[in-house]
Amino acid sequence: MRAMVLLVGVIFALATSSSGQNAGVAARTTIRKVIEDQQEAWNRQDLEGFMGGYWNSPELTFFSGARESKGWQAALDRYKKNYQGAGHEMGKLEFTNLRIEMLGPESAFVRGEFHLTMSDGKMPHGLFTLIFRKFPAGWKIVHDHSAGE
Repeated sequence: MRAMVLLVGVIFALATSSSGQNAGVAARTTIRKVIEDQQEAWNRQDLEGFMGGYWNSPELTFFSGARESKGWQAALDRYKKNYQGAGHEMGKLEFTNLRIEMLGPESAFVRGEFHLTMSDGKMPHGLFTLIFRKFPAGWKIVHDHSAGE
């Protein structure tokens, strides 16, 4: 009887572990899709579509350089000013070297690189880290820390 209970426990543990791993794979796939959708939106100059990957909240945070900014609307306004304002362009965006680490069933840490190709030949690039949270509406970025040159 004791062996039977042990066997059932081992089978349950393996099944639970496998289920957790499958959930992690599905979450990473979904998060990668959010980032790919952002890249596509940027490249068609759709900043609202790009911002669809972010948590639409005043609590959304961005760190860049030595500055912190808060809020979804403030981020959209900043992107519009810096990339669609007079004398500015959005360029072509590419995200590379994505590494997605699950922190739990409803949060993830993402690292990667961004590369912009501008019409004048300049190629701004840099590194970013993102914190994703799972909401009823899907996975959203709640924090973005980007550093570039």
